Amino acid sequence: MTATAVLGRRTAAEFVGTGALVAVVVGSGIQATKLTGDVGLQLLANSLATVFGLGVLVALLGPVSGAHFNPVVTLAAWWTGRRDGEGGGLREVAAYVPAQIAGAIGGAVLANAMFAEPLVRWSVHVRWSGHLWLGEVVATAGLVLLILGLARTDRAHLAPVAVASYIGAAYWFTSSTAFANPGVTVGRAFTDTFAGIAPASVLPFIAAQFVGLMIGLGLVTALFGRTAPPVEADAVIVPHGDHRPAEIGH
Repeated sequence: MTATAVLGRRTAAEFVGTGALVAVVVGSGIQATKLTGDVGLQLLANSLATVFGLGVLVALLGPVSGAHFNPVVTLAAWWTGRRDGEGGGLREVAAYVPAQIAGAIGGAVLANAMFAEPLVRWSVHVRWSGHLWLGEVVATAGLVLLILGLARTDRAHLAPVAVASYIGAAYWFTSSTAFANPGVTVGRAFTDTFAGIAPASVLPFIAAQFVGLMIGLGLVTALFGRTAPPVEADAVIVPHGDHRPAEIGH
């Protein structure tokens, strides 16, 4: 299989995975509000569905694309790979990030359709406050630290459980309910439901997420050193090198 074909398959996995993730987040939020008026129970249902859905998606698609589903993770993987001589390059970033954003929008539209909501309705849920932006910084920094820390300690095989568990916890311990994902943030602006975010609130959230990315990268270096160990072919949520696609395809 040619390098272009392999990249195309990985990119498709990122599109499908991110779309499915947003469909889980948005759809479970809609379902929760239909079943109960208790906001706490709504958030509990939403967070549990996200934990289970994310874990399954990472386990399924991790061996294909690395299961980034998140521009922050893709950029973190590229940055550490560029510095350490492992992982994909800018070509992978240029393919993954648009696919993740498009997938997130598609996932929100799909969830809206499944629950007979307007296919696209801009959210009116304003999330504009300094403490929410701080929550996004913390959530994103922790996610980057976890993912790269697992790779640095040769425990990337734990990612499906560890990453899903972290996001589930961050739903509750951060003020923002841990979007921690620029692509998902954009996608959630397309639904005026429980999981939505007003378009005017999107850019500050994304800015906070990129601050979290930089802090997370700094924490990885401080705690685990500057050099990453080689990445195995079946590792998930880590950059893939050009020498590994054939192994995945056989």
